[in-house]
Amino acid sequence: MDISVLGAASDAIIGLADPFRLFMLGCGVLFGLFLGIVPGIGGLAGMALLLPFTFTMDSYAAFAMLLGMSAVTGTSDTIPAVLFGVPGTAGAQATVMDGNPMAKKGEAGRALSAAFTSSLFGGLVGALLLALTVPVLRPFMLYIGSPELLGFSVFGIAMVAVLSGSAPLRGLVAAGIGVMISMIGADPQTGTLRYTMGSFYLWDGLPIVPLVLGLFALPELADLAIKRSAIASETKYDTRKGMSEGFHDALKNWWLVLRGGGLGAGVGAIPGLGSSVVDWIAYGWAFQSTKDADKTFGKGDVRGVIAPEAANNAITAGSLVPTIAFGVPGSASMAILLSVFLIHGLVPGPEMLTTNLDVTYSMVWSIAIANILGAGLCFLFSGQLAKIAVLRYTLILPAVLIFVYVGAFQSSRNWGDLYALLIFAVVGWVMKQLRWPRPPLVLGFVLGALIERYMFISTTRYGFEWMLRPLVIVLFTMAAIILAGPLIRHIRALGGFKGIVSYIGAPRLEWSDLLYLGVLALAGVMVVEALQWPWGAKVGPLSVGIMTLSFCVFSFLNQVFTRSVQQARAEAGEIRHEVHMDTAVDHGDATLKIVAIRAARFFAFLVLFIAMMALVGLIPTVPLFVAVFMRIEGREKWRLIAGYAVTLTLIVYLVFDQLLRIPWPQTFLGQWFPAMTIIPSV
Repeated sequence: MDISVLGAASDAIIGLADPFRLFMLGCGVLFGLFLGIVPGIGGLAGMALLLPFTFTMDSYAAFAMLLGMSAVTGTSDTIPAVLFGVPGTAGAQATVMDGNPMAKKGEAGRALSAAFTSSLFGGLVGALLLALTVPVLRPFMLYIGSPELLGFSVFGIAMVAVLSGSAPLRGLVAAGIGVMISMIGADPQTGTLRYTMGSFYLWDGLPIVPLVLGLFALPELADLAIKRSAIASETKYDTRKGMSEGFHDALKNWWLVLRGGGLGAGVGAIPGLGSSVVDWIAYGWAFQSTKDADKTFGKGDVRGVIAPEAANNAITAGSLVPTIAFGVPGSASMAILLSVFLIHGLVPGPEMLTTNLDVTYSMVWSIAIANILGAGLCFLFSGQLAKIAVLRYTLILPAVLIFVYVGAFQSSRNWGDLYALLIFAVVGWVMKQLRWPRPPLVLGFVLGALIERYMFISTTRYGFEWMLRPLVIVLFTMAAIILAGPLIRHIRALGGFKGIVSYIGAPRLEWSDLLYLGVLALAGVMVVEALQWPWGAKVGPLSVGIMTLSFCVFSFLNQVFTRSVQQARAEAGEIRHEVHMDTAVDHGDATLKIVAIRAARFFAFLVLFIAMMALVGLIPTVPLFVAVFMRIEGREKWRLIAGYAVTLTLIVYLVFDQLLRIPWPQTFLGQWFPAMTIIPSV
């Protein structure tokens, strides 16, 4: 017998009001907030860790704890994104764009408050949409197949054009490289090992966490070390005023919050997309729909914080739709949640929308309550957290660096994670200095593998008829319009095709053009290597590689032959500067030589950390690294260093070694002198 929607919703909230169930929900929220703050850990690890505790719980309590944890990781991940430019999870990448510049201007409290408020309402919008659409969404979800999923993926990657800002060709090149990197590993069609370089670590592909932390986290920390100052010289607002400003910013932009929440829930319902791209899509949408975005976005515009945060927190509700309706996990975390269904004798599908509708609505209520609790707790402490922005950089960097390393290693728990982190840190820093947009590379990496997989499935099952499906046509058309937009605007700004000729002058090379040569060499080598593979394995890399080479050549020639004329006209005010969709480079008064020396020192510290960890293990490395860094960089007092080192070591040991039980790799000392090994978990 079917249960009415209102009856099921009321039964669910009454059942969830049980003290034990609310306690479990609160525990999940607290744990999720912690996981969001620590870079690279995320909700997937938390879901796996909490799963064994649900075996003896009833279904209400089990889902409350797990969904409470999952729903708020997108709230607290804002804290490191705003304060340090380090995304707490992959879903906070876009928040860095304007959140960190706001912190540098002394508006950290305002940015955090606006983000938490947006997260709260965005999460509630997602829960409301889930509650309203679950009973009627099943017919629509049945229509979605691999061609439509391919269309959504292509539409997502078309956002590269928006995220490229003033350098659309560079953005397309970066996206192409990201797509090719996503093809590393065993080809799912033929089993061919692609671009693995003989490394077993790359057989399953490159994990996203080291890539994201390397591209976005470490370059920001490097610039902080180069500038050698606090994140902000002073706090623009006091605690109360900053929180009030941020709260009113979110209310004033209520339509942006609603759009972000709806977008997050919609993207979350599409299996495979998830939080790694929704924040960029929301940011791009906000940029396109805001009149003065080219003047303010990327420089500390609060709307650039509100849009991705509202979307990010609605993901959990959206990803529940295919999980409940079909048993198809909307994200990796939802795949673990499916096991809870089985443990409690629940079958995803029609029964969750009829007989067990009360359990379904208990999930809706859990997400709504978790967002209120999570945002409330973060809002309560946002004023105090904002004060971190005025601390000396020598007090900030050691802890953040260690958490970044642990977060990257948590990805696949392999030495390769740390090497990948270091490589992408160098790549990300160089891209930032030379004004190459980094967001397109991440978007290409996330969506590249999905596009190749859905293309193969669609062609195998439908031939080429899949291209005639109505929704596919609509999505491809929208993607083409979005992709062509920046190029058309750029051509118009130059006076049309005839005007372009007037910008061509004598060729002028600069040292920054070496990056073009590096990209051309990398893409060329990858294309040549792909030639020897079977057709099914090489068609994707060859297609993307040839397009990437073409875009790179066009972009290089455009830079070389128009640079002198464009610079002259820009100085004369004849060319309007377009927004650069990345964080600005700020080295203070440091000269180029000093920047190079300090950057080399920073990356030497990164290598030193890996070397010390390989020699003695992570736990002993923490106090040693803290002492070396703080003493050499800041000449800090030994008493302060000792207290800092002991506190940080205890946190890492208790949380990551004892609680999360991360299996640290074998050390050289452990291999040479097994009897002397006293390092935990080594």
